[in-house]
Amino acid sequence: MRKVILITFNNRNIVRNIVIIPCLAFLLVMGSFKPTGIALYKVDKVVIDAGHGGKDPGTHGLFSQEKTIALKIAKELGRIIKDNLKDVEVIYTRSNDTFVELEDRAMIANNNDADVFISIHCNSVPSNKEKIYGTETYVMGLHTEDGNFEITKRENSVILMEENYEERYEGFDPESPESLILFSLYQNAYIENSLHLAERVEEQFKKRVGRNSRGVRQAGFWVLWRTSMPSILIEVGYLSNPSEEKYLNDDLGQVYLASGIYRALRDYKDEIESNN
Repeated sequence: MRKVILITFNNRNIVRNIVIIPCLAFLLVMGSFKPTGIALYKVDKVVIDAGHGGKDPGTHGLFSQEKTIALKIAKELGRIIKDNLKDVEVIYTRSNDTFVELEDRAMIANNNDADVFISIHCNSVPSNKEKIYGTETYVMGLHTEDGNFEITKRENSVILMEENYEERYEGFDPESPESLILFSLYQNAYIENSLHLAERVEEQFKKRVGRNSRGVRQAGFWVLWRTSMPSILIEVGYLSNPSEEKYLNDDLGQVYLASGIYRALRDYKDEIESNN
């Protein structure tokens, strides 16, 4: 806001008031004026983050690794967006099998002024492998279940592979529930829109793709906390489940999952822009 320097010589008060009052009135009118026909907010830039990569394979199944599946689905999602949403620019955090530090993934989104950040991962559990399967979509928040904490801990543990991680991440310990609680309590200005997008993703997975949706959840993922836009992290399935691992490695299965995420993004975009 500009500072207005007022002249206060003798007999200048009347002139000063005459000038200030119309100026204030003008500012109030202009401040309340909303141009019609102009979009105030558009979704025209999306960052797609394929989890893990390079020296970090992520989790694994009997014959496949998370980093490979995440990249294939991420690139397929990008292709579908480019083919169908011509006004949307797609940016990848990685487009090949390279290691990208966790902080850099968020910075790619922030530095490009992205409107949406979508991180794609695969899940795994050490026991009950036959019984646990399905998709989950996460937004930033405080984990309320032990299972959520274990997933968060695993995804955040990539920090430990980075050089100077203790200094770069300011003492953040991915193994510590206290560290997660601390930064999960920060207010997330984008939580509502993140939830809207996450709900649409899980709805698509359940109703159109035919997957077992395990719902929308909240957890303290570092990469979501550091992004400055609506952000979600999608666990497309469990590699620890033999049947689901086969589906996640199937080319058609990957297309179906990417198509579901695309439709959710398209519907979210339509809703956001219709509110302008």
